Amino acid sequence: MNLLAELKKRHVMTSDGAWGTFLHQKGLLPGQCPELWNITHPEEVFDIAQNYIDAGAELIETNSFGGSSIKLAHYQLDQRSAELNEAAAAISRRAAGENCFVLGSVGPTGKILMIGDTTEEELYDSFRIQVKALEQGGADAIIIETMSALDEATIAIRAAKENTLLPIICTFTFDASVQGGYRTMMGVSPEMMAEALLAAGADIIGANCGNGMAQMVEIVRAIQQATPSTPILVHANAGVPIIQEGKTVFPDTPEAMAALTPALIEAGAVIIGGCCGSTPEHIRAIAQIIRKYQQ
Repeated sequence: MNLLAELKKRHVMTSDGAWGTFLHQKGLLPGQCPELWNITHPEEVFDIAQNYIDAGAELIETNSFGGSSIKLAHYQLDQRSAELNEAAAAISRRAAGENCFVLGSVGPTGKILMIGDTTEEELYDSFRIQVKALEQGGADAIIIETMSALDEATIAIRAAKENTLLPIICTFTFDASVQGGYRTMMGVSPEMMAEALLAAGADIIGANCGNGMAQMVEIVRAIQQATPSTPILVHANAGVPIIQEGKTVFPDTPEAMAALTPALIEAGAVIIGGCCGSTPEHIRAIAQIIRKYQQ
């Protein structure tokens, strides 16, 4: 199946939810490498993917968010980037089967180009290895997500365009600005993001993390106004996090996220899923709403 063609048929589709919290519930300890679990605990990773598929997700991500060689160097695993990413894609591919799509997850490296943390060549090579392995493992698209800097995001897009045949999704994480509107930590607005990512060759753009559904409605409106014909993906948190008894809590229930799904669709989102704090039950509730729009 071709994701872009299928999206035109279905009009709106359901994506998956949070992976990190799920991994920690299964025993991943703080400071351990999540991507290594693709080799050491493949059935646990598969179970996460399968849970989201069973909940109604039509698109499932891969356990490869921190799978760039630059990020993996923190665990002395940089030389295993291709292995870990290919395994991540293969696990999600097995859960997705022939009827659901696999999105190869590519997160930021944590390096800032403008202050000399790394070079364009190092970033490109790190992303090149990762996206090729995700395609080899069975990904249907590359999703470059949780970005905040245009230079890093556009290098990742270029690496995916030049080294794979897959559609490219790119999402940024925005915060409410004191001046009004939303910006990333690097000062990028939704409108600036849209212009730069489309010029770089992204097929689908959007926002993930940082905000709940209510805030995402505003962000999607801004993106949609800047580029009315471009598909928009949203992976929202289960509400804006709060601290309760020293723990981070995401307050939005599955019913609350589902209730805001129509507003997100009306704003322009065509792929909707969850990020931090969301669970298979959140995705199940969202999927029930989305199916009504597919009829």
